Amino acid sequence: MGMMSVLLFPVLVVLVAGMYYLYNEIAKFMTKSVVRNKVVVITDAVSGLGKECSRVFHMGGARLILCGKSWEKLETLYEALNSVADPSVTFTPKLVLLDLSDIGSIAEVTNEILECYGCVDVLISNASLKVKAPVQTLSLDMDRKIMDTNYFGPITLAKGLLHSMISRRTGHLLLVNSIQGKLAVPFRTAYAASKHAAQAFFDCLRAEVEEFGISVSTVSPTFIRSFHQQPEPANWEKSIWKFFFRKLAHGVHPVEVADEILRTVSRKKKEVLMANPIPRAALYVRSLFPGLFFAVVAAGVKDIAIVEEETQ
Repeated sequence: MGMMSVLLFPVLVVLVAGMYYLYNEIAKFMTKSVVRNKVVVITDAVSGLGKECSRVFHMGGARLILCGKSWEKLETLYEALNSVADPSVTFTPKLVLLDLSDIGSIAEVTNEILECYGCVDVLISNASLKVKAPVQTLSLDMDRKIMDTNYFGPITLAKGLLHSMISRRTGHLLLVNSIQGKLAVPFRTAYAASKHAAQAFFDCLRAEVEEFGISVSTVSPTFIRSFHQQPEPANWEKSIWKFFFRKLAHGVHPVEVADEILRTVSRKKKEVLMANPIPRAALYVRSLFPGLFFAVVAAGVKDIAIVEEETQ
C-alpha cells in the first residue's frame, strides 16, 4: 500500500498541474473573448500602462479608441499595434487627442469619441499627474492642475459618456487609481487628495448606476514602476536602495496591471488592490489603530529639503 502511494504521488502532481494549466488557458481565452468587438476607450494610452492596456485589449479583439496629449506618440503606438496584430481578428485603432487637464475641451472630445463607433462599452481612465513636495512649497496652481488631471478630468469624461451607457443600459467605467486613494503618505498632499476624491466619486457612482446594468471598477496599485528602471549614477547607495526595495518590492509592472485590468473588465470586479502585504497591513492599521499609524508615518519623515518632482 505504501509503495502504491509513492508511485501514485507523481502521477497526481502531474495531473493537478495539467488541470491547473488547462484552467488558466481557458480563463485567458474566456477573458479575451469577453472584450471582443467591444468599444474600449483608453486615456493616456501613450503612457507605459496605457501602451500595455492598448496591447492586451487590441489582441483581445476590442475596437480601441486611444486618447493622449501627443498626436505623434499616438501615431507611434498605432503603428506598433498594427505591426504585431493579425488584421483578420483585430480592429484598426482610432486616435483622439485628449488633455484631461483642459476641462473646457472635454465635452467636445467626448462627442468625438462617441462619433467613432456611436457608443462606448468600456472606459479605462488611466491618466495621472504626480508631484512630490512639502505642502508649504507646493503652489495652489499646482494643486489645481493635479486635481484637474486626476479628478475633474476623469469624472467629466465619465459623466459625458454615462448618458449613452444609461440609454443602452450597459457599459463599464474603470478607474486606474492608486493605493494613495485610501492611504495618504507625506509629501503627496495634492496627489493623495486627488486620488481620494476620485476613489470616492467612483464608489458613489457604482451604487448609483447599478440599476442601469453599468459596472464601475477601481484598480489601485501601490504605484506602477517603469519598464526600464536604472539607478542614478550619483548617490549610488541611495539609488540602489530605492531601486531594489521601493521599485521592485512595492511597485507593480505595467504588464501586470494591464492583465489585471483585462480580468477586471471581463469578470466585472468592483475593486482590486494590487499591493504586497506591507501596504495592505498599513491600510488595516490606519483603520484600526490610527494613532499608531500617524506616529509611525511622522517618525519616517526626515528633516530634509524635498525638491518638487512632477511626473505624468
